[in-house]
Amino acid sequence: MFMFIASFMSFFWVTGIIQSLLPLYNRNRSFRRLGENVSEKSPEIFNAFLLLLGFSLIFFVSGHLLKNSFSVYGNTGNTPYLNLLLLYLLLSSPVCLIEYIYLLRNRSHRIFQYGIYTFLAQLILILAPVLAGKGIMWAVYGLLAITGVRWIWLIILLFRYSEFRISPSFIKEHLSLGWPLIITSLISGSAQYIDGIIVSAHFDDPRMFAIFRYGAKEFPLVMMLATGLSNAMLPRFGTQTKFKESLHVIKKKSRTLMHYLFPMSMLVLLFARWLYPRMFTPEFLRSADIFMIYIMLVIPRLLFPHTIIIGRKRTGVAMSAAIFELVVNIPLSLWLVVDYGAVGVAIATFGVYFLSKIYLSAYIWIKMNIKPSEYIPVKTFFVYSILLSILFILIDHRIINIL
Repeated sequence: MFMFIASFMSFFWVTGIIQSLLPLYNRNRSFRRLGENVSEKSPEIFNAFLLLLGFSLIFFVSGHLLKNSFSVYGNTGNTPYLNLLLLYLLLSSPVCLIEYIYLLRNRSHRIFQYGIYTFLAQLILILAPVLAGKGIMWAVYGLLAITGVRWIWLIILLFRYSEFRISPSFIKEHLSLGWPLIITSLISGSAQYIDGIIVSAHFDDPRMFAIFRYGAKEFPLVMMLATGLSNAMLPRFGTQTKFKESLHVIKKKSRTLMHYLFPMSMLVLLFARWLYPRMFTPEFLRSADIFMIYIMLVIPRLLFPHTIIIGRKRTGVAMSAAIFELVVNIPLSLWLVVDYGAVGVAIATFGVYFLSKIYLSAYIWIKMNIKPSEYIPVKTFFVYSILLSILFILIDHRIINIL
């Protein structure tokens, strides 16, 4: 619940600020003329850091002012470790910039090294105290410690790659492009958090919440690689001269991802019910049914109309799609949870996310005159989607049963 609340309070504005930075890095009015070469040190990075830090301070202070209003499992004003949670929120959000500094500087191998070093250290610092019998409090201290290490890493990168120049005009330009993305991320990305709230409110049982949260997870490689491809392509779509080439590149790279991620998703889907009781405890077998539906999100996840729209700075369209998701997702989840329980909430999430991608693709076709076949490997996508759907139906009806 600690991590759930921290993520819920920060994911949307962190995503919005970073996603709007990527197309602005090569194309903005404040620091360089359009198409001009990027200098060695970037004032854009420093000003984006100031924005992240400013939002972190706002939510840190707001959390302290509203601390007595937090309610967890019906216990208002009694959230465990709330002060540590707010400190973690303050420190953890700005360090999300590290990966994107490396991305913008074309040093992708450094992202891999950073991930290996810091997340292995995080795993050790969180698990070691618990395994040593020190309790959850020391695991939280370990989380704060590795966040401190990331801050040192971030400061080194800021001195190396950013120019320490405050620009109100760029911050205004950044926020102008970014606020629709912040709203978009809050609405669209909050689906998993809204789902968690609906489940916790409907069942009022921490055990059911845990079962849902352990199951409501996408196949990690799909989420990471799809998000990575999307973010890596955003700066390219921000340049008009390379737009047609970028369409070809994202189509080629998404086809490559499909050849890897669809077969891997099928394999995980096949063994999900076998895996969950062995990875956790037998009680978490119910989580596997939820996880199976979230595996199906690989279908809409490997479509990238949102990348084109954000890269072309049409963030208002992305926001309208997010509003559509919210308007449909909440009532659909509340309806399906009655008959299907937590599984119904997962079904609503898949359906709404898929419809949102259709909406964005239709907009690109009608308003931008770009056919889906120009950026989607249509045949590859449909063949894999049909095969995955057939496998899901066979497993769901116990025709294929591996336990």
